[in-house]
This record gives sequence, structure tokens and C-alpha cells, in this order.
Amino acid sequence: MRGVVAHSDPEPRTRLTAHGLELIFPGRYGTVYQAKGMDYLGKTRPRRLTMLPDGSVLHDRAMSKVRNGERGRGGVERRLVSLGARLRDEGEAGRAWLEEALHTVGARVVSHGGNHKYAAYIGPRTGRRLTATSYLYPKADQGGAAA
Repeated sequence: MRGVVAHSDPEPRTRLTAHGLELIFPGRYGTVYQAKGMDYLGKTRPRRLTMLPDGSVLHDRAMSKVRNGERGRGGVERRLVSLGARLRDEGEAGRAWLEEALHTVGARVVSHGGNHKYAAYIGPRTGRRLTATSYLYPKADQGGAAA
């Protein structure tokens, strides 16, 4: 192993409670990676995330298992049922059930601007530049998280 790549997620996360939205993750900008002098390589590609009301992400691969009736779909279905979806009927198409379940539990699709990406050599190469291109470190906006 010659190096390490690390990511930090700057997007805040909320969950729905009886009292409204509650902040559960303020977002991170990689302050520790910056303090260690890691190279900042920019952001990963932007994407859309399916957020469940408890603040967790339902990943595309997990949804694909339900849609296509693949092995491993049971855990995803149980998770959605625990959030208020009805049980899936025997023989019911996964795609239709998933669409209904996501609507029932109040899942929402959000735009994610990408994670910050850092990299560094480890071992005898410590201190060398990993790439020719390293960008200025990102900082939190005023009022945002900086950790």
C-alpha cells in the first residue's frame, strides 16, 4: 500500500421527528485531513440520494435488489416496513411495491454536490505530493460545519 484516499461529506443530514426536522449530521469538510497536510483532489461527482425519514440513505443498489427480486432484498424490505410501509404481497412486483413504499414512508430524493476527496502517500513517501494537481482546501460557509 502506497497511499490513502479519504472522503468527507459536506452535506448536512436531517431526520423527521414529531417536532419537525432535526439535524443529525452537520456535514464535514475534512479538517483533520487538511491538518495532516493531505492533498485535496476536489469533489467526487454530484449525485442524487434517496433519503429516508430517519436521515439514512437508501442506496441505489439496495433499491435495485428490491426492484429485480434479487438476493438481499429482504433487509431492505424489512427496513421500509419498519418505517411504515406495508408488507410486500407474495408475487407482487418489486418495482411497484418499492415506489409505493418510498412514497408511504416519506422518502425524498435530494441532490448531493459530491464528497470532498483527499489523498496522501504513506510510509517512506510521506511528505511527497501525490499528484501534480492539488486544489485549495474547502472551508465551511459561514454558519456551516467545519469539522
